Amino acid sequence: MADRPTNGRVTSAKIVIAGGFGVGKTTLVGSVSEITPLTTEAIMTSAAEKVDDNQLVSDKNTTTVAMDFGRITIDNDLILYLFGTPGQTRFWFMWDELVRGAIGAIVLVDTRRLADSFAAIDFFEHRRLPYLIAVNQFDGKLFHDIEDVREALAVAPQTPIVPCDARQRESTKSVLINLVEYVLSMHRSRTAGAAAQ
Repeated sequence: MADRPTNGRVTSAKIVIAGGFGVGKTTLVGSVSEITPLTTEAIMTSAAEKVDDNQLVSDKNTTTVAMDFGRITIDNDLILYLFGTPGQTRFWFMWDELVRGAIGAIVLVDTRRLADSFAAIDFFEHRRLPYLIAVNQFDGKLFHDIEDVREALAVAPQTPIVPCDARQRESTKSVLINLVEYVLSMHRSRTAGAAAQ
């Protein structure tokens, strides 16, 4: 783990990772966490076949039933606590609690199933929580141009959209840094706007 700064001042922040079923949220948290991530993965049973469509992720045999949790220290003085949401609609009732106190969110998307991302985008926009879109590159392939993804998801021009490989630590870390920088820039803009009034 990274050394603590000499002045002893450490800032911590909560980040939420959301997205559709099987998009890679648990993998993202696990790839970057400096602690053994807490997961609430359960084996998928035949009872779930009628409610969880796993045709495009047919090798998936577990699912998150509560949350994923991990932690990463960035630049010695910033600790990010990561909370991955469950993707299935029947677990969405937990999202309000998971998002409480978060500074921002990542919406992880699979370009083969963009419609699965709409609920998460709507959720964060409705709550005015800053978020970015992370396009998960399965097998290292980006299936669509970033601006095509922006148009298909109908997100604002200022909302960051970044490619990512949820399996790779450095890629995931870059997404987290992008989100923190975006949140800080939004905060500075609001502060400057308030001071100008």
